[in-house]
Amino acid sequence: AWTDYRDLVVEAHRRLGRPVVLVWDNLNRHTCAEMTAFAAANERWLTVIRLPAYAPDLNPVENVWSLLKRGELANRLFTDVDHLAGHIRTGLGRIQHHPHLLDGCLAATGLTLEPA
Repeated sequence: AWTDYRDLVVEAHRRLGRPVVLVWDNLNRHTCAEMTAFAAANERWLTVIRLPAYAPDLNPVENVWSLLKRGELANRLFTDVDHLAGHIRTGLGRIQHHPHLLDGCLAATGLTLEPA
């Protein structure tokens, strides 16, 4: 529920003792009227930046989901959420064991990772 996100944001603000900046995609719980009202009511310490609906250059995980949709999730009818979750786990495991796939997802964005 949207209240879970609200509570997480409030707790982060409480623990950090500083303003919070959220960069969110268009998940319905991020964009619902209640969350929008909460963000507006707390704009003194909360800044929300919303990503476009599909922006892999700003949100590289979009490319990971694309791999899953072309692989484990393609052309399937899932009987329930557990069935879907199992295929997602399988796909993420495949990607985990083939790091070049993640490298490709990142490279497609034009972003780079620098060692710490």
